Amino acid sequence: MGKLFGTDGVRGIANSDLSSELAYKLGRVGGYFLTKGKKRPKMVVGMDTRISGDMLEGALSAGLNSAGIDVLYLGVLPTPAVACMIKILEADGGVMITASHNPVEYNGIKFFNEKGLKLTDSMENSIEEYILNDLDIETVPVAGEVGRKIRIENPVRKYMDFLKDTINVDFKGLKVAVDCGNGAVYKAAPELLNELGAQVYVIHNDPNGININVNCGSTKPEEIQKLVLETGADIGLSFDGDADRLIAADENGNIVDGDHVLAICGISMKEKGNLKSNTVIGTVMTNMGLDICLGEKDINIIKTNVGDRYVLEEMLSGNHSIGGEQSGHIIFLDYNTTGDGLLTAIQLLSVMKEKNTKLSKLANVMKVMPQVLVNARVAEDKKKAYMEDETIRNKIEDIEKHFDGKGRVLIRPSGTEPLVRVMIEGENLEELKMHANELAALIEVQLNN
Repeated sequence: MGKLFGTDGVRGIANSDLSSELAYKLGRVGGYFLTKGKKRPKMVVGMDTRISGDMLEGALSAGLNSAGIDVLYLGVLPTPAVACMIKILEADGGVMITASHNPVEYNGIKFFNEKGLKLTDSMENSIEEYILNDLDIETVPVAGEVGRKIRIENPVRKYMDFLKDTINVDFKGLKVAVDCGNGAVYKAAPELLNELGAQVYVIHNDPNGININVNCGSTKPEEIQKLVLETGADIGLSFDGDADRLIAADENGNIVDGDHVLAICGISMKEKGNLKSNTVIGTVMTNMGLDICLGEKDINIIKTNVGDRYVLEEMLSGNHSIGGEQSGHIIFLDYNTTGDGLLTAIQLLSVMKEKNTKLSKLANVMKVMPQVLVNARVAEDKKKAYMEDETIRNKIEDIEKHFDGKGRVLIRPSGTEPLVRVMIEGENLEELKMHANELAALIEVQLNN
C-alpha cells in the first residue's frame, strides 16, 4: 500500500491528516482516473453522519466538478448503499466519505468503480503518484463542461427497495432490536424492518455529528445484548458507523458473529440450491468451528488473508456467492459487491422466518472453538522474520503436532505496530493460553536478540 491509500481507502484525522485540500485533489485526480474517456461522466457521493462529512464532501465534490464530472449527491447513506446506487443510477463510479467504526475525529474517502468495486492497487498508485508529486491533470473544463452537483431524490427509498427485492418473506411476528450506532443506517434500518412487518425496538438512531460509534454499535455489542433482554426481542442487530458490517445477538442475548452468519446463511443457500460452487469464503481468522460445521454439511471453505477486499477478490475469481469475516463484514455477491450490514440482517431474518426457528438454534449448528491471541513485541524490521528462525518454526510444529488436527497456530505480523500476533485455536482454553504465551515469549527472545 502507498502513503495515502490504506486497506480501505484514504483515512486520517479530519481537517488534519485528511484535509479539505487533500479531499479536493482526491476528487479531481481520482475522478479523472476513474472516468477517463467517458463523455459527461457522473459519480455518486455519499457519507456517514460524522460532523466532518459536510466539509470533506464539499471539497471532494468541487474536485470532481473541476474535472468535468457530475456529482450525484446522496447525502447520508451506508457504504453498501453507495455501491449499489452506482448501478441503480448507472453512474461511472462513486465515493463514500466514512471512517467506518473509527472514532468521530477520523474520516475517510473510499472510491468505487463503475461496477461498485474498490480500486485496484495500480489505480490507487496512479492517483497517489499525482497527488504526492503535486502533479495536476490536464483536464480543465470551462463553461458548460464544468461538472454539476445534482441532489438525488430520496436515495434511502431506492436502497430499501433494492434490499426488499432480495427476499420473498415478511417479518410479521418477529421482534427485532436494533442499535444503529448513531451512524449511516439510522434511518434505513428501522424504516425497512417496520415496512417488512417486524416489531422494532431501536436505540442510538439520533446522530448529532459527534456521537457516531460512541459507546454504541457493533464495537459495543453489550448495548444490543442488553436491549434484546429488556425487550424480549427474537434477534438483535448492531451496526457500525457506515453499516457495512453486522453483529447480531440471539434471543438470549448471546452474540452471533460473522462466522455464525456464514454458517447459517451458507447452509440455507445450499439447501435452496443457491450456493455457487458449494463454497463459503472466510479468512485465516475464521474460527475452526466453521470449518467443522460446513464440513459436516459437505460444504467447502476457502480462507483468504484478513480483509474484506481479499474475500471479495476470491469470490470474484471463483464465482462464489457468500463470504466474509468474523467481524461481521458479509458479502452476498449475488446482490452487492461489498459488505452490507442491513442486507446481511434481512438475509438472516429470512432464514429465521422460513425455518420458523429461533436464532439460538440456528447458531448452534456451529460450535465455536476457543481462540487465544497474544502479542509478541519485536523490532519493526524483524516482525516478518519469524519463519526464518528454526527454533520458532520447530515450536510451532510441535504445538500443531500436539493438537493432532484439532487445533492450529496462526502467526500474523501487525500491519501498523511492531508486533507479531500469535493466535492459537483449539479445544482447551487453559492449554491454549499456555501455548500462546510460551510461543509469544519465544518469538520475543529469538527476534530481539
